[in-house]
Amino acid sequence: MAEDFPVSWAPGVRVLFGQATLAARVAELGSRIGADYAGQPLTVLCVLKGASLFTADLVRAIALPLQLEFLGVASYGSGTTSSGEVRITSDTGTPLHDRDVLVVEDIVDTGLTLRFLLQALAARGCRSVRTCALLDKPSRRVEPVTVDYTGFVVEDRFLVGYGLDLDEQWRNLPFVGVLESAPPS
Repeated sequence: MAEDFPVSWAPGVRVLFGQATLAARVAELGSRIGADYAGQPLTVLCVLKGASLFTADLVRAIALPLQLEFLGVASYGSGTTSSGEVRITSDTGTPLHDRDVLVVEDIVDTGLTLRFLLQALAARGCRSVRTCALLDKPSRRVEPVTVDYTGFVVEDRFLVGYGLDLDEQWRNLPFVGVLESAPPS
């Protein structure tokens, strides 16, 4: 199948989850979230930048009226390991007080970013907060956090594509891939 082959402009990246696999899993997650939130107002909070592509597909798979918000956070800088320091780079456009919020992340590994977000949202007085991550990497967990909706559990490899990046490269790959060699300079 064509989706199993890397694109020529992404040398050193091996396909882990192709387009069809991603689409099927996103549809399953959207259906489950829609059923769980049926009859409730829902605010989907996309964590920028990495979760943007996943969130765009996910909200289209949730058959409910919902509101979409964005929050920019950073913890990686320009490397392949977390700095351990999380900071907000762009805040939401509207208050989240008394809302049912679904935080959408691209990947949860150490748990530091998600813990930071959960504490920040608790301080903002959300009615409820659940979490959804395309990828969960529990082997790297430093903070005990729960992901309510998980796309895929993955091993400890550096992943790019479908929103995930290395130094802002490869977010636009149509698949999630394993970075097997350093990008060309």
